[in-house]
Amino acid sequence: MARLDPHSYNDSTQPETETLDWKARVDFRTRRLHAEATLTLKEASAGPLDLDTRDLDIRGVVDAQGRPLPYILSPPEPILGSRLRIELPAGLKQLTVRYRTSPEASALQWLTPSQTAGGQQPFLFSQCQAIHARSVVPLQDTPRIRIRYRASLRVPKQLKSVMAASFVAREEHGVEAEEHYEMPQPVPPYLLAFAVGSLTSKELGPRSRVWAEPEALEDAADEFAGVDDMLKAAESLFGPYDWERFDLLLMPPSFPYGGMENPRLTFLTPTLIAGDKSLVNVVAHELAHSWTGNLVTNASAEHFWLNEGFTVFAERRILEALAGPEVAALHAALGRRSLDEALHHFRAHPQLTALRTHLSGVDPDEAFSQIPYEKGYLLLRALEDAVGRPTFDGFLRRYLAKYRFQALTTEEFVRFTEAELPGALAKVDADAYLNRPGVPPSAPRPTSARLEALEKLRGTVPSQADTKDWTPTEWQLFLESMPTDTSQDVFRELDARFSLTGSRNSEVLVAWLVAALRAGFDAPLGRAEEFLGEVGRMKYLKPLYSVLASSRDHRKVARAAFEKNGARYHPIARQGVELILTRA
Repeated sequence: MARLDPHSYNDSTQPETETLDWKARVDFRTRRLHAEATLTLKEASAGPLDLDTRDLDIRGVVDAQGRPLPYILSPPEPILGSRLRIELPAGLKQLTVRYRTSPEASALQWLTPSQTAGGQQPFLFSQCQAIHARSVVPLQDTPRIRIRYRASLRVPKQLKSVMAASFVAREEHGVEAEEHYEMPQPVPPYLLAFAVGSLTSKELGPRSRVWAEPEALEDAADEFAGVDDMLKAAESLFGPYDWERFDLLLMPPSFPYGGMENPRLTFLTPTLIAGDKSLVNVVAHELAHSWTGNLVTNASAEHFWLNEGFTVFAERRILEALAGPEVAALHAALGRRSLDEALHHFRAHPQLTALRTHLSGVDPDEAFSQIPYEKGYLLLRALEDAVGRPTFDGFLRRYLAKYRFQALTTEEFVRFTEAELPGALAKVDADAYLNRPGVPPSAPRPTSARLEALEKLRGTVPSQADTKDWTPTEWQLFLESMPTDTSQDVFRELDARFSLTGSRNSEVLVAWLVAALRAGFDAPLGRAEEFLGEVGRMKYLKPLYSVLASSRDHRKVARAAFEKNGARYHPIARQGVELILTRA
């Protein structure tokens, strides 16, 4: 017996799932899914089969002929949930679990009409990363085991379901509609994804469309109009796109992430709608995941950097191809700053700042940070610099081909790299990135003329001439570099000259609010309180709640804001904010 993933009950001696047939009825009144999951195994086997579940109400388990199978649902463990152990008779290859989800399922958020753009219909969406799929479907919830699936969702007839899969058909039955989907490529369970609401779509290109509530559709279509060029640039770098379509879904404000790379249907936060396409690098990131993460996957959360480090590297290569090296360097500088902040945040847990983590007994949501993203990017940049871009590009394509539709560990990455780029890992001291805390002093640093110009203006009030060609990324870098002892007169003049408190760009706004409040300039405090009620994206909630909670004067403001808005946040975001306030 061996459990290769510390966040799954999966036992490597037991048979693996090959396909999932999932049927679910969406009940907005009770906030439950009434469902059944039919698992087909890769091989027939007798003995126990352990599945991951969280807060599922198991109604029964049967074989392909409908005969009951014995099972035991164990008491829940804090991180893993409950093990569902099913005893398989000899020769069994298929079984069905009948169950319903909990109203508090950690992967699901049920929104009332008032929490949507239209205000007339409810909305439901899933977010299964990292280990939340088990709260929706009983399965082997580890990225080690990829599955193909078919699904049917019964929803109120006036609503539309969308799924990260290929649409097959819609049938209407009285007051309900049943919509059928199929995912022909094998995916890790955390990429199971769907949403239900008042949704409509608009084509963006021959392989892409955007879905949104009708009230937000035109703005979303305009903001993401360049997605086809992005897709072509990515293919020129990383090879053919293996998922047929790259559709986008604009989420409600409570979506906790910037984006989620669900194959065929990327979920995106509405905070990207800035009106000037300045935040679409998030789309480039999620598109890059189509190769690094979705196509080649980390074997468990302990190897998360293999998803995110590679994807940040790929995202910046796409940005460089579309907008030039100066823009890519600006984004790399932002990334380095977020990495330094994450290292400071985890200073009491330095073991979590290595790329190859050991997470037994650690919730992957609590270990989540920018470290695997940005430190992983730095390792890959160091390797690229060491061997040269043409050589590294060839290595990257061979890596993607070797592990296509598979999951791997850091140790397998090291063996592959040693074989393909002999001596390169030692040359860049890869062990310092992979297994030691912090960042090696020799790590690459972004350089560009625009970065040098920003550094000269640090802590000052720049002129209109200085800033006339600034991108939102430059504004963000400038604001995030403001010294904490900057005088309040500087902040007052900055806001008077550039109206930063009124910025429509969420990245610029949050950078301004955090810098101002950290320095004791309280004029934008009211806007910070408003903003905490407008968004649910953790990238914004965490720094704003942190800066408020760290101030004795503003701690009550932070707690009052959470009391007012916490119920609107996704459970993952709510947990993160509660942790910040508990530690304050």
